[in-house]
Amino acid sequence: MPVVQEIDEPERAPGQALLAPTAVPLNPIDVSTSTGTFYGGAPPTPYTPGSEAVARVVEADSVPVGTRVYVSGDGLGRQRDGTLAERAVAAEEILTFVSDAVSDELAGACGTAGLSGWLPVVWRARVRPDDRVLVLGATGTVGLAAVQAARILGAQVIVAAGRRPEGLELAREVGATGTVQLGSEDLARELRSAAGGEGFTVVIDPLWGEPIVAALEAAAPGARVVQLGQSAGAIAEIPSALVRGKQLDILGYANPQLPLELRRSAYLELLDRAAAGEIRFSIETYPIERVTEAWERQAAGPGAKLVVTIG
Repeated sequence: MPVVQEIDEPERAPGQALLAPTAVPLNPIDVSTSTGTFYGGAPPTPYTPGSEAVARVVEADSVPVGTRVYVSGDGLGRQRDGTLAERAVAAEEILTFVSDAVSDELAGACGTAGLSGWLPVVWRARVRPDDRVLVLGATGTVGLAAVQAARILGAQVIVAAGRRPEGLELAREVGATGTVQLGSEDLARELRSAAGGEGFTVVIDPLWGEPIVAALEAAAPGARVVQLGQSAGAIAEIPSALVRGKQLDILGYANPQLPLELRRSAYLELLDRAAAGEIRFSIETYPIERVTEAWERQAAGPGAKLVVTIG
């Protein structure tokens, strides 16, 4: 659990920028890293968490002081001290310049969470207008991004599945053509009904566990299934015949494994669409003095995107 305390200011090396974070989104990866359950390991404790941030440049070799940037990667908050502090350092080459057209909080939400919903739809599954898309976990920021990506690409059917009724209502507002509440005794039947009887051609899955089994039962032959998380469980008992019989394509997705330029161009597109009002999220902010409270909410699985503000 993070606590606020005074630490030494980090020193930048050549090729690095000294940053003043202004908005630090909290993510499941931050919690799993802190508990030692992240597959990529964790830095020695104590350490400063935070795997991304919107920030201003304080000092750098080739970036003007005061430049507004978004930063993620470079081991921040995973292999070394991260962004949840008044100062952080990162390689200049990974900085993405951010205009003033969107708020710090929205620019942060478009980062890890936004990309985790956007790119599985537009890049991994390559959704087309004739697709019928199921988004599991659609009441979270990742799911909402996926719903909106499918809407922008013109998908024929977009079904949002999640547990929170108010989140499902928001999913419908931003583009879902139908909703299904998770937790029913016959989830597969409800999903098939929502798909219109033909089955889903694309499944976006940040949950795994029991929901994905029901989703695959409701999938159409040849469906593309993009797997990007395990919020409902690390293990799913999927019958072999279900995958073979439907000739399903199960595609893995993880932000850290993507080329920097792909993530950067997608992030900038998300920012442009957010500035134009085409993309929106439910965001809640906490000052850094209340970071422990925000962290507890993140660990419990919040509906809104939680962003810690600094300064």
